[in-house]
Amino acid sequence: MISPRKSPIWHPFTQHALHGEMTRIVRGEGAYLFTADDRRIIDAIASWWVVTHGHCHPHIVRAIQDQAEQLNQIIFAGHTHDPAEQVAAQLLKLAPPGLDYVFFSDSGSTSVEVALKMALGYWHNIGVPRTRIIVMQHSYHGDTVGTMSVGARGVFNKAYEPLLFDVASVPFPAAGHEQATLDALEAACKRDDAAAFIVEPLILGAGGMLMYPPWVLKEMKRICEAANVLFIADEVMTGWGRTGTLFACEQADVSPDIACYSKGLTGGSLPLAVTLCRADIYDAHYSSDRSRTFFHSSSYTANPVACAAARANLELWQHGAGARVASVAAMQERLIAPFRADARFENVRRTGTVTALDLKAGDAGYLAGIGPKLQAFFERRNLLLRPLGNTIYVMPPYCVTEADLAEIYAAIKDAADELA
Repeated sequence: MISPRKSPIWHPFTQHALHGEMTRIVRGEGAYLFTADDRRIIDAIASWWVVTHGHCHPHIVRAIQDQAEQLNQIIFAGHTHDPAEQVAAQLLKLAPPGLDYVFFSDSGSTSVEVALKMALGYWHNIGVPRTRIIVMQHSYHGDTVGTMSVGARGVFNKAYEPLLFDVASVPFPAAGHEQATLDALEAACKRDDAAAFIVEPLILGAGGMLMYPPWVLKEMKRICEAANVLFIADEVMTGWGRTGTLFACEQADVSPDIACYSKGLTGGSLPLAVTLCRADIYDAHYSSDRSRTFFHSSSYTANPVACAAARANLELWQHGAGARVASVAAMQERLIAPFRADARFENVRRTGTVTALDLKAGDAGYLAGIGPKLQAFFERRNLLLRPLGNTIYVMPPYCVTEADLAEIYAAIKDAADELA
Protein backbone atom coordinates (compact mmCIF):
# COMPACT_ATOMS: atom_id res chain seq x y z
CA MET A 1 0.00 0.00 0.00
CA ILE A 2 1.42 3.40 -1.04
CA SER A 3 0.40 6.29 1.18
CA PRO A 4 -0.96 9.53 -0.30
CA ARG A 5 1.49 12.26 0.71
CA LYS A 6 -0.25 14.87 2.85
CA SER A 7 2.36 15.73 5.48
CA PRO A 8 5.97 14.54 5.78
CA ILE A 9 5.50 13.90 9.53
CA TRP A 10 5.41 10.30 10.82
CA HIS A 11 3.41 10.44 14.08
CA PRO A 12 4.03 8.18 17.10
CA PHE A 13 1.80 5.18 17.84
CA THR A 14 -0.27 6.09 14.77
CA GLN A 15 -1.32 3.81 11.93
CA HIS A 16 -1.56 6.43 9.21
CA ALA A 17 -3.39 4.06 6.84
CA LEU A 18 -6.33 4.08 9.26
CA HIS A 19 -6.06 7.56 10.77
CA GLY A 20 -7.34 10.63 8.94
CA GLU A 21 -6.05 14.15 9.21
CA MET A 22 -4.19 15.03 12.41
CA THR A 23 -5.99 17.46 14.71
CA ARG A 24 -4.11 20.75 14.52
CA ILE A 25 -3.73 22.33 17.98
CA VAL A 26 -2.86 26.02 18.15
CA ARG A 27 -3.10 26.83 21.87
CA GLY A 28 -3.31 25.28 25.32
CA GLU A 29 -4.65 26.76 28.53
CA GLY A 30 -5.36 24.96 31.79
CA ALA A 31 -7.18 21.70 31.09
CA TYR A 32 -8.06 22.74 27.53
CA LEU A 33 -6.60 22.56 24.05
CA PHE A 34 -7.80 24.79 21.22
CA THR A 35 -7.83 23.72 17.58
CA ALA A 36 -7.20 25.66 14.39
CA ASP A 37 -10.96 25.59 13.72
CA ASP A 38 -11.77 27.13 17.14
CA ARG A 39 -12.88 24.01 18.99
CA ARG A 40 -12.10 23.63 22.70
CA ILE A 41 -10.98 20.13 23.67
CA ILE A 42 -10.85 18.88 27.26
CA ASP A 43 -7.48 17.19 27.81
CA ALA A 44 -8.63 14.11 29.74
CA ILE A 45 -5.26 12.29 29.58
CA ALA A 46 -2.89 15.18 30.39
CA SER A 47 -1.43 15.00 26.88
CA TRP A 48 0.06 11.53 27.33
CA TRP A 49 0.24 11.81 31.12
CA VAL A 50 2.66 14.74 31.31
CA VAL A 51 0.62 17.88 32.13
CA THR A 52 0.06 18.32 35.86
CA HIS A 53 -0.89 21.89 36.79
CA GLY A 54 -2.33 22.73 33.37
CA HIS A 55 -1.19 23.78 29.92
CA CYS A 56 0.93 26.95 29.78
CA HIS A 57 0.91 27.49 33.53
CA PRO A 58 2.04 31.12 33.96
CA HIS A 59 4.61 30.39 36.69
CA ILE A 60 6.33 27.75 34.55
CA VAL A 61 6.08 29.83 31.38
CA ARG A 62 7.76 32.80 33.11
CA ALA A 63 10.56 30.55 34.37
CA ILE A 64 11.19 29.27 30.85
CA GLN A 65 11.23 32.78 29.40
CA ASP A 66 13.60 34.12 32.05
CA GLN A 67 16.04 31.21 31.73
CA ALA A 68 16.04 31.34 27.92
CA GLU A 69 17.37 34.89 28.14
CA GLN A 70 20.27 33.88 30.43
CA LEU A 71 21.58 30.43 29.45
CA ASN A 72 19.79 28.09 27.09
CA GLN A 73 22.30 25.23 26.71
CA ILE A 74 25.66 24.05 28.04
CA ILE A 75 27.47 20.72 27.83
CA PHE A 76 26.84 19.07 31.20
CA ALA A 77 30.09 17.08 31.18
CA GLY A 78 32.52 19.17 33.19
CA HIS A 79 29.99 21.97 33.77
CA THR A 80 26.96 22.69 35.93
CA HIS A 81 24.43 25.47 36.40
CA ASP A 82 22.09 26.76 39.10
CA PRO A 83 18.77 25.38 37.75
CA ALA A 84 20.16 21.83 37.69
CA GLU A 85 21.75 22.13 41.14
CA GLN A 86 18.54 23.53 42.61
CA VAL A 87 16.33 20.88 41.01
CA ALA A 88 18.60 18.06 42.21
CA ALA A 89 18.71 19.38 45.76
CA GLN A 90 14.94 19.80 45.93
CA LEU A 91 14.28 16.39 44.40
CA LEU A 92 16.36 14.68 47.06
CA LYS A 93 14.29 16.42 49.73
CA LEU A 94 11.03 15.22 48.18
CA ALA A 95 12.00 11.72 47.05
CA PRO A 96 11.94 8.68 49.37
CA PRO A 97 14.87 8.60 51.83
CA GLY A 98 18.02 6.78 50.82
CA LEU A 99 18.30 8.26 47.35
CA ASP A 100 21.44 10.38 47.23
CA TYR A 101 22.40 11.17 43.63
CA VAL A 102 20.58 12.57 40.61
CA PHE A 103 21.42 11.79 36.98
CA PHE A 104 19.69 13.96 34.37
CA SER A 105 18.42 12.79 30.99
CA ASP A 106 15.63 13.84 28.66
CA SER A 107 12.82 11.26 28.52
CA GLY A 108 11.17 8.52 30.54
CA SER A 109 12.62 5.80 28.33
CA THR A 110 16.09 7.25 28.76
CA SER A 111 15.73 7.49 32.53
CA VAL A 112 14.97 3.76 32.60
CA GLU A 113 17.91 2.98 30.29
CA VAL A 114 20.07 4.91 32.73
CA ALA A 115 18.65 2.92 35.66
CA LEU A 116 19.41 -0.41 33.96
CA LYS A 117 22.95 0.70 33.14
CA MET A 118 23.48 1.95 36.70
CA ALA A 119 22.37 -1.43 38.07
CA LEU A 120 24.56 -3.48 35.74
CA GLY A 121 27.48 -1.08 36.17
CA TYR A 122 27.20 -1.39 39.94
CA TRP A 123 27.51 -5.19 39.93
CA HIS A 124 30.27 -5.12 37.30
CA ASN A 125 32.34 -2.58 39.17
CA ILE A 126 32.14 -4.37 42.52
CA GLY A 127 33.15 -7.63 40.81
CA VAL A 128 29.91 -9.61 41.24
CA PRO A 129 28.62 -11.40 38.10
CA ARG A 130 24.97 -10.42 38.20
CA THR A 131 23.32 -9.47 34.91
CA ARG A 132 19.75 -10.84 35.02
CA ILE A 133 16.85 -8.36 35.16
CA ILE A 134 13.47 -9.36 36.61
CA VAL A 135 10.35 -7.68 35.20
CA MET A 136 6.59 -7.83 35.71
CA GLN A 137 4.08 -9.22 33.22
CA HIS A 138 2.22 -6.52 31.21
CA SER A 139 4.79 -3.88 32.10
CA TYR A 140 5.87 -1.04 29.85
CA HIS A 141 9.03 1.00 30.41
CA GLY A 142 9.63 2.72 27.08
CA ASP A 143 10.51 2.22 23.43
CA THR A 144 14.31 2.20 23.39
CA VAL A 145 16.05 -1.18 23.10
CA GLY A 146 16.74 -1.66 26.80
CA THR A 147 13.30 -0.49 27.89
CA MET A 148 11.57 -2.71 25.33
CA SER A 149 13.63 -5.62 26.69
CA VAL A 150 12.22 -5.10 30.19
CA GLY A 151 8.68 -4.48 28.97
CA ALA A 152 5.97 -6.88 27.88
CA ARG A 153 6.74 -8.74 24.66
CA GLY A 154 4.06 -8.41 22.01
CA VAL A 155 2.73 -6.13 19.31
CA PHE A 156 4.78 -3.15 20.55
CA ASN A 157 8.13 -4.83 19.96
CA LYS A 158 7.65 -8.03 17.93
CA ALA A 159 9.59 -6.67 14.93
CA TYR A 160 12.58 -5.77 17.11
CA GLU A 161 12.85 -9.03 19.04
CA PRO A 162 16.34 -9.85 17.70
CA LEU A 163 17.63 -6.74 19.51
CA LEU A 164 16.12 -7.53 22.91
CA PHE A 165 17.91 -9.18 25.81
CA ASP A 166 16.43 -12.01 27.86
CA VAL A 167 14.74 -11.28 31.20
CA ALA A 168 12.95 -13.15 33.96
CA SER A 169 9.26 -12.34 34.36
CA VAL A 170 6.81 -12.56 37.26
CA PRO A 171 3.01 -12.45 36.87
CA PHE A 172 0.98 -9.31 37.48
CA PRO A 173 -0.43 -9.39 41.06
CA ALA A 174 -4.10 -9.65 40.10
CA ALA A 175 -6.59 -9.38 42.95
CA GLY A 176 -6.66 -12.65 44.87
CA HIS A 177 -3.45 -13.88 43.22
CA GLU A 178 -0.93 -11.54 44.81
CA GLN A 179 0.92 -14.33 46.61
CA ALA A 180 1.71 -16.05 43.32
CA THR A 181 3.52 -12.91 42.20
CA LEU A 182 5.46 -12.64 45.45
CA ASP A 183 6.42 -16.33 45.34
CA ALA A 184 7.55 -15.99 41.72
CA LEU A 185 9.63 -12.93 42.55
CA GLU A 186 11.30 -14.66 45.48
CA ALA A 187 12.10 -17.68 43.31
CA ALA A 188 13.47 -15.52 40.49
CA CYS A 189 15.69 -13.59 42.89
CA LYS A 190 17.22 -16.82 44.17
CA ARG A 191 17.24 -18.83 40.95
CA ASP A 192 18.60 -16.23 38.60
CA ASP A 193 21.06 -14.50 40.93
CA ALA A 194 19.40 -11.34 39.64
CA ALA A 195 20.90 -7.88 39.30
CA ALA A 196 17.67 -5.89 39.60
CA PHE A 197 13.89 -5.98 39.60
CA ILE A 198 12.13 -3.15 37.76
CA VAL A 199 8.48 -2.30 38.39
CA GLU A 200 5.86 0.38 37.83
CA PRO A 201 4.59 1.12 41.37
CA LEU A 202 0.81 0.66 41.92
CA ILE A 203 -0.26 1.23 38.28
CA LEU A 204 0.96 -0.42 35.08
CA GLY A 205 0.25 2.30 32.53
CA ALA A 206 0.41 1.25 28.87
CA GLY A 207 -0.18 -2.36 29.89
CA GLY A 208 -3.81 -1.45 30.52
CA MET A 209 -3.90 0.81 33.60
CA LEU A 210 -3.63 -2.30 35.77
CA MET A 211 -3.67 -1.48 39.49
CA TYR A 212 -2.45 -3.30 42.59
CA PRO A 213 -2.30 -2.35 46.31
CA PRO A 214 0.59 -0.75 48.21
CA TRP A 215 1.13 -3.78 50.46
CA VAL A 216 2.19 -5.81 47.40
CA LEU A 217 4.74 -3.16 46.45
CA LYS A 218 6.09 -3.21 49.99
CA GLU A 219 6.43 -7.00 49.94
CA MET A 220 8.21 -6.93 46.58
CA LYS A 221 10.74 -4.48 47.98
CA ARG A 222 11.24 -6.66 51.07
CA ILE A 223 11.90 -9.73 48.90
CA CYS A 224 14.44 -7.86 46.77
CA GLU A 225 16.17 -6.46 49.82
CA ALA A 226 16.48 -9.93 51.40
CA ALA A 227 18.00 -11.29 48.18
CA ASN A 228 20.30 -8.28 47.67
CA VAL A 229 18.58 -7.50 44.34
CA LEU A 230 18.40 -3.85 43.33
CA PHE A 231 14.85 -2.48 43.31
CA ILE A 232 14.14 -0.04 40.45
CA ALA A 233 10.94 2.00 40.69
CA ASP A 234 9.81 3.32 37.31
CA GLU A 235 7.72 6.31 38.41
CA VAL A 236 7.79 8.02 35.02
CA MET A 237 3.98 7.92 34.91
CA THR A 238 3.07 7.24 38.56
CA GLY A 239 5.05 10.18 39.94
CA TRP A 240 3.89 13.76 40.46
CA GLY A 241 0.62 13.02 42.22
CA ARG A 242 -0.97 10.58 39.80
CA THR A 243 -1.50 7.89 42.44
CA GLY A 244 -2.62 10.38 45.11
CA THR A 245 0.79 11.00 46.67
CA LEU A 246 3.73 12.82 45.14
CA PHE A 247 5.39 9.47 44.38
CA ALA A 248 3.65 6.09 44.45
CA CYS A 249 6.35 4.49 46.61
CA GLU A 250 5.30 6.72 49.50
CA GLN A 251 2.07 4.74 49.91
CA ALA A 252 4.03 1.55 50.58
CA ASP A 253 6.72 3.26 52.67
CA VAL A 254 9.23 1.99 50.11
CA SER A 255 12.59 3.53 49.31
CA PRO A 256 13.78 2.20 45.96
CA ASP A 257 17.45 1.69 45.25
CA ILE A 258 16.99 3.47 41.91
CA ALA A 259 14.04 5.65 40.89
CA CYS A 260 13.04 7.07 37.50
CA TYR A 261 11.04 10.30 37.19
CA SER A 262 9.98 12.22 34.09
CA LYS A 263 6.67 13.29 32.44
CA GLY A 264 5.35 15.68 35.13
CA LEU A 265 8.84 16.72 36.21
CA THR A 266 8.49 20.00 34.29
CA GLY A 267 4.73 20.17 34.73
CA GLY A 268 4.48 18.81 31.20
CA SER A 269 6.09 21.82 29.56
CA LEU A 270 9.48 20.51 28.34
CA PRO A 271 11.23 17.12 28.08
CA LEU A 272 13.37 16.27 31.10
CA ALA A 273 14.02 13.16 33.18
CA VAL A 274 16.05 12.09 36.18
CA THR A 275 17.31 8.83 37.61
CA LEU A 276 17.99 8.85 41.35
CA CYS A 277 20.15 6.26 43.10
CA ARG A 278 21.69 5.22 46.39
CA ALA A 279 25.16 6.44 47.31
CA ASP A 280 26.74 2.98 47.01
CA ILE A 281 25.66 2.73 43.37
CA TYR A 282 27.37 6.06 42.66
CA ASP A 283 30.40 5.01 44.73
CA ALA A 284 30.82 1.82 42.67
CA HIS A 285 31.52 4.09 39.68
CA TYR A 286 33.70 6.58 41.62
CA SER A 287 37.34 5.76 40.94
CA SER A 288 40.65 7.09 39.66
CA ASP A 289 40.30 4.31 37.08
CA ARG A 290 38.62 6.03 34.13
CA SER A 291 37.27 2.71 32.84
CA ARG A 292 34.80 2.72 35.78
CA THR A 293 33.17 5.94 34.55
CA PHE A 294 29.40 5.85 34.06
CA PHE A 295 29.32 6.06 30.29
CA HIS A 296 25.99 7.66 29.50
CA SER A 297 24.99 11.06 28.18
CA SER A 298 22.82 12.96 25.74
CA SER A 299 23.61 16.30 24.15
CA TYR A 300 20.85 18.03 26.12
CA THR A 301 21.53 16.47 29.52
CA ALA A 302 20.19 18.87 32.20
CA ASN A 303 19.26 21.51 29.64
CA PRO A 304 19.07 24.79 31.63
CA VAL A 305 15.69 25.86 30.23
CA ALA A 306 14.12 22.48 30.98
CA CYS A 307 15.65 22.55 34.47
CA ALA A 308 14.20 26.03 35.05
CA ALA A 309 10.79 24.64 34.15
CA ALA A 310 11.33 21.76 36.59
CA ARG A 311 12.39 24.19 39.32
CA ALA A 312 9.19 26.20 38.79
CA ASN A 313 7.16 22.98 38.90
CA LEU A 314 8.77 21.98 42.20
CA GLU A 315 7.91 25.41 43.59
CA LEU A 316 4.26 24.79 42.76
CA TRP A 317 4.39 21.48 44.63
CA GLN A 318 5.73 23.35 47.65
CA HIS A 319 2.74 25.70 47.55
CA GLY A 320 -0.38 23.57 47.73
CA ALA A 321 -0.47 21.36 44.63
CA GLY A 322 -1.03 18.33 46.84
CA ALA A 323 -4.40 19.65 47.98
CA ARG A 324 -5.52 19.92 44.38
CA VAL A 325 -4.50 16.29 43.81
CA ALA A 326 -6.71 15.19 46.70
CA SER A 327 -9.61 17.19 45.28
CA VAL A 328 -9.26 15.63 41.80
CA ALA A 329 -9.01 12.14 43.32
CA ALA A 330 -12.27 12.72 45.23
CA MET A 331 -14.04 14.01 42.11
CA GLN A 332 -12.80 11.04 40.12
CA GLU A 333 -14.15 8.62 42.73
CA ARG A 334 -17.60 10.25 42.75
CA LEU A 335 -17.89 10.13 38.98
CA ILE A 336 -16.48 6.65 38.38
CA ALA A 337 -18.60 5.04 41.13
CA PRO A 338 -21.87 4.67 39.11
CA PHE A 339 -20.02 2.66 36.45
CA ARG A 340 -19.40 -0.14 38.96
CA ALA A 341 -23.09 -1.02 38.63
CA ASP A 342 -23.11 -0.78 34.82
CA ALA A 343 -23.01 -4.31 33.40
CA ARG A 344 -21.45 -3.07 30.16
CA PHE A 345 -18.19 -2.35 32.02
CA GLU A 346 -15.89 -4.45 34.15
CA ASN A 347 -12.84 -3.92 36.36
CA VAL A 348 -13.90 -0.36 37.20
CA ARG A 349 -10.97 1.00 39.19
CA ARG A 350 -9.24 4.06 40.60
CA THR A 351 -5.89 4.83 42.16
CA GLY A 352 -5.40 8.47 43.16
CA THR A 353 -6.29 10.74 40.26
CA VAL A 354 -6.35 7.91 37.69
CA THR A 355 -9.50 5.97 36.79
CA ALA A 356 -9.95 3.13 34.31
CA LEU A 357 -12.69 0.77 33.19
CA ASP A 358 -12.94 -1.96 30.58
CA LEU A 359 -15.78 -1.86 28.08
CA LYS A 360 -17.22 -5.30 27.31
CA ALA A 361 -17.13 -5.23 23.53
CA GLY A 362 -16.00 -8.58 22.22
CA ASP A 363 -12.23 -8.65 21.87
CA ALA A 364 -9.98 -7.07 24.47
CA GLY A 365 -6.46 -5.73 24.69
CA TYR A 366 -4.54 -2.95 22.96
CA LEU A 367 -5.60 -3.95 19.43
CA ALA A 368 -9.27 -4.47 20.31
CA GLY A 369 -11.41 -3.34 17.40
CA ILE A 370 -13.48 -1.05 19.62
CA GLY A 371 -10.43 1.12 20.41
CA PRO A 372 -10.32 3.28 17.26
CA LYS A 373 -14.12 3.62 17.32
CA LEU A 374 -14.01 4.89 20.88
CA GLN A 375 -11.25 7.35 20.09
CA ALA A 376 -13.18 8.71 17.09
CA PHE A 377 -16.32 9.02 19.21
CA PHE A 378 -14.49 11.03 21.87
CA GLU A 379 -12.89 13.24 19.23
CA ARG A 380 -16.37 14.12 17.99
CA ARG A 381 -17.24 15.09 21.58
CA ASN A 382 -14.18 17.38 21.78
CA LEU A 383 -12.42 15.19 24.33
CA LEU A 384 -8.82 14.03 24.28
CA LEU A 385 -9.30 10.44 25.42
CA ARG A 386 -7.08 7.75 23.96
CA PRO A 387 -8.33 4.30 25.04
CA LEU A 388 -5.94 1.39 25.36
CA GLY A 389 -8.05 -0.92 23.22
CA ASN A 390 -11.23 -1.56 25.20
CA THR A 391 -9.75 0.08 28.32
CA ILE A 392 -10.91 3.66 28.81
CA TYR A 393 -8.94 5.70 31.31
CA VAL A 394 -9.11 9.26 32.63
CA MET A 395 -5.93 10.99 33.85
CA PRO A 396 -6.56 14.75 33.72
CA PRO A 397 -4.45 17.78 34.63
CA TYR A 398 -5.10 18.79 38.23
CA CYS A 399 -6.77 22.06 37.21
CA VAL A 400 -9.69 20.09 35.71
CA THR A 401 -13.12 21.09 37.03
CA GLU A 402 -15.93 18.83 38.17
CA ALA A 403 -17.98 20.06 35.21
CA ASP A 404 -15.17 18.98 32.87
CA LEU A 405 -15.04 15.55 34.47
CA ALA A 406 -18.82 15.20 34.35
CA GLU A 407 -18.68 15.89 30.62
CA ILE A 408 -15.98 13.24 30.21
CA TYR A 409 -17.93 10.55 32.05
CA ALA A 410 -21.18 11.42 30.28
CA ALA A 411 -19.34 10.84 27.00
CA ILE A 412 -18.03 7.48 28.24
CA LYS A 413 -21.60 6.40 29.04
CA ASP A 414 -22.84 7.64 25.68
CA ALA A 415 -20.02 5.78 23.92
CA ALA A 416 -21.20 2.56 25.54
CA ASP A 417 -24.78 3.34 24.49
CA GLU A 418 -23.74 3.88 20.89
CA LEU A 419 -20.89 1.41 20.37
CA ALA A 420 -21.13 -1.48 22.83
